[in-house]
This record gives sequence, C-alpha cells and structure tokens, in this order.
Amino acid sequence: MLFLVYIVRVPFKVNENLTTAPGPAMFGTESSLSMFLNTLTPKFYVALTGTSSLISGLILIFEWWYFRKYGTSFIEQVSVSHLRPLLGGVDNTSPSNSNTSNGDTDSSRQSVSECKVWRNPLNLFRGAEYNRYTWVTGREPLTYYDMNLSAQDHQTFFTCDSDHLRPADAIMQKAWRERNPQARVSAAHEALELEDCATAYILLAEEEATTIVEAEKLFKQALKAGEGCYRRSQQLQHHGTQYEAQHRRDTNVLVYIKRRLAMCSRKLGRTREAVKMMRDLCVFQLMKEFPLLSMFNIHENLLESLLELQAYADVQAVLAKYDDISLPKSATICYTAALLKARGVSDKFSPEAASRRGLSTAEMNAVEAIHRAVEFNPHVPKYLLEMKSLILPPEHILKRGDSEAIAYAFFHLQHWKRVEGALNLLHCTWEGTFRMIPYPLEKGHLFYPYPICTETADRELLPTVFHEVSVYPKKELPFFILFTAGLCSFTAMLALLTHQFPELMGVFAKAFLSTLFAPLNFIMEKVESILPSSLWHQLTRI
Repeated sequence: MLFLVYIVRVPFKVNENLTTAPGPAMFGTESSLSMFLNTLTPKFYVALTGTSSLISGLILIFEWWYFRKYGTSFIEQVSVSHLRPLLGGVDNTSPSNSNTSNGDTDSSRQSVSECKVWRNPLNLFRGAEYNRYTWVTGREPLTYYDMNLSAQDHQTFFTCDSDHLRPADAIMQKAWRERNPQARVSAAHEALELEDCATAYILLAEEEATTIVEAEKLFKQALKAGEGCYRRSQQLQHHGTQYEAQHRRDTNVLVYIKRRLAMCSRKLGRTREAVKMMRDLCVFQLMKEFPLLSMFNIHENLLESLLELQAYADVQAVLAKYDDISLPKSATICYTAALLKARGVSDKFSPEAASRRGLSTAEMNAVEAIHRAVEFNPHVPKYLLEMKSLILPPEHILKRGDSEAIAYAFFHLQHWKRVEGALNLLHCTWEGTFRMIPYPLEKGHLFYPYPICTETADRELLPTVFHEVSVYPKKELPFFILFTAGLCSFTAMLALLTHQFPELMGVFAKAFLSTLFAPLNFIMEKVESILPSSLWHQLTRI
C-alpha cells in the first residue's frame, strides 16, 4: 500500500493535499478524503462496479469450464503447484517415502483390476426382458458399449479356430460378429437348417424369444445339441490342439446353457430346481477343467436363489466358501453378509434405545458388516432405501460402481424388505461409514482406496439419457468458483443500483468509505496527541 501511495502521489496531488490540510489534523486525512470523494461522480461508481462484475464474471466462466473439464480449480491448482513452493510449502510426494513404493504399486494394480468390467451374473434376457421394456417405454435400456462387450464375450465363449470344419458353426461365427439383431437371428435359423446347432439355439433364446417360457424351450433344445457335441469333442480332445480348442468351446457352451436354464427356472418360480442346477455348476466351477466358469460368478446366482427360499443357513455356508480374502469381492457378497448379520438384531433395533444403552455385541457386528459393505460399494444404499429410482441392470457391471449397485438392488431389494427392520438398520447406520474412510480417499479402511475410474466406465455402461449416474465421492465446487460467483453477483447488483439510484448510492459509498477509514483516523489522532507536532511537520516536508 505504501508503494501504491508513492506511485499515485503525482496524479492525486498527495503532497499538496497533505501539506495544505487545514488544522492540526494528521496528514489532513479526513479533509483530503472528503475532497476526493466529493470529486467522484455516480458514473465513476457505475464504471467501477460494472468493470468488477465483468472481470469476476469472466473469471467465473473460466473457472467453471476448467472444473468441468479437469475436475479441479485452476486458481487452486496454480496456487498449490507454483505459489506454495515459493512460500516454503512442503511437497508430500517427495522421494522420502521410498519404503512404501511397493505398497503403492500393489495398490495401483488393485485399482486397475477393480476398474475391470465384469459380466453381470444376473443379466436379463435380451429378447424376453430388455426388448419388452423397449416396446413398452420406447427407451433403450442397453448402451452400445455394453452390447459390444457382450458380442466380444459371445465370440470368446462360443467360437474357436476349428469352426470352419462344421458349416453351422462357421455361420454362427459370422452371426456373433453381426451388429444387426435381425441379421443375427436370420443367421441362426440358417444354421439350424443345416444341423442342430447349440449356439444357434442360444442366440434365438436370448434375442428372438419374447417370453421366458419360449427361451427355456429353446435352451432345452440347445442343451440336447450341446451335450452331444461335448461328448464327441471330449473323446478327441487329446488328439491335438485343434480338438482341444473345440472341446473347450463345447464346454463353455454347455455350461452357459445350464446356467441360463437355471435362471429360467428361477424366473418361472421353480427356485428349488434352480438351486440344484446352480449347485452342480458351482461344483464344476472349482474344477480346473472349467476355467471360464469363474467369469460367470454362478455363486451369486446361487446366493440370490437361496435368499428367495429364505435358506439363510445355506446362504451362510456359501458365503463362508466365497467371502475369502484371496477371492475378489462383490456387492452381492458384502451386502448379503451384512443382511445376515442384520437379520439377527434388526427386528428389535431402535436408534433411541441404542443411543441410551449403547450397541450390543451382535448389533455392533451388524453395523460393522454394513459399514464394510458400504465402503466396498457406496452406491447401493440409496437404491435399497429407494432414495433413487432403479432401472434395468446392464449386461456388464463395474465392481464398486453404480452399475453393480443397480444390478444388486434390482434383484436383492425384495430380500432386504423381507427381513423385518433390516432397511431401518441400514438407514440409521450406512452414512457412518464415511466418517471412517480417510478423505480424500487416499487410503481405504477395509478395502483398497475407491478407484477414480468408476464414473467414466459407468457412463459408458448405463443409459445416461434417463438415468443420472451416481458419483462417489461427490465433486464439491471449489472455493474460488463460489467466491467469484458471489463477487460477480454482488458487484453486478451494486452496478445496477448505482445506475438506478446514483445520488443515494453515492451517499452510501461516502458513508461506507468514511466508516472504513474511521479506525485509521482514530489511531492517527491518538498518535498525533502523543507525539510532538514538529515531528509531523518534518515528515510532511519529506
């Protein structure tokens, strides 16, 4: 400020004002200020406030654009990156943490693996369910990215290098690569005219059948054809790599058919039959002969069917086998474990009573299980508590993402409602999870830090036209965006008021500036009364 006064001393005639001020007042501050304010016109105040509003508005627009594109504030980033080192700030990312490099590497690998897109174990039938939704609502429940991933899966499961040896398989190899649904269905019918082709029946059951009953009939025909192909290829699998690949393909086809038949039985109400088929498939899943079964996650289908039967002891037995630290977690495993813990205490749970007497051991275990599940996937509670509307689940999900939350809640909401008080316990305790998770998510509590790639992948998997993707953690607006927005609005209001009421705003401006300088005048008067006046006379001459 002293440098500014020195610069403007000539145009504002500071020296003259200070030396010619009447009376003994120090520097003539009060008279000089009043003279300066009296020379200002309302146009000056309009220009001042209008210019301030324009500049702050431009800064606001730039800050908002930068935040939407890069997720951070430009001013804040410049301050942290360039000004902080100049002011002596310490860089926390220095090489002194070399001892934790291995842990950081493992964490980054885990984050990459968690951003992998998985096939939805409970995916719906495209013809009997997804297409019916489109016919009724006119909306497309599946995105192009999701369907493209399904096409890649089908080529992996149902094709091999020896398809050219069987004409029907050669036709189906082209059909799985076809983008047009009608062309795929026509190719399947063409393949069936040559022979009983299991993969052709699969395609028709998935895409042409308009009801689950029709789909089940086609899958039964596919099972008959697939078992014959499997037996023949099993006898020849050791005759060369070509026959081994063919046997692997026939194995994948047979397992896929049995899994979809079990899902048909579950949808048609024959739950016990579905559980028996799923148990048989889970036994195969543990065999090395069926390596791709781990991609199907059939145990999640089994858990959902057992919950429908309310066979909670069997559910606990399945969880004991798959809820292991060495196996990948999922929302189904974590939230089912929380549901079983909550089932024992939820019917008598009361927040008021718990706050008075504290939580019992069983209630504490239930709350910890809920916190564990919420930390793994924080999007699920809003769907279970019906705070957010559900849509049809996609054919692929991203673990710990919004797509997995939709897929879980779509099938398991009824099981939570069936357990008395479970949703009430979830409602009272789920938000407490975020107090235990370090912010800004640099470390996890029970799991690895929440991956930052989920929002991008979920926007590709979910129809964002009619569904708002859930984002965690919520991106809060930076301080500088709020500050510039307030500054722009305030100065624009001042400019408008000054233009409409120039005399009144001039009075207010003079009163404000006089009030602002009143403490300074008071201090100067006190200093002047203490020090001799000759000293101030010498200073004014300087």
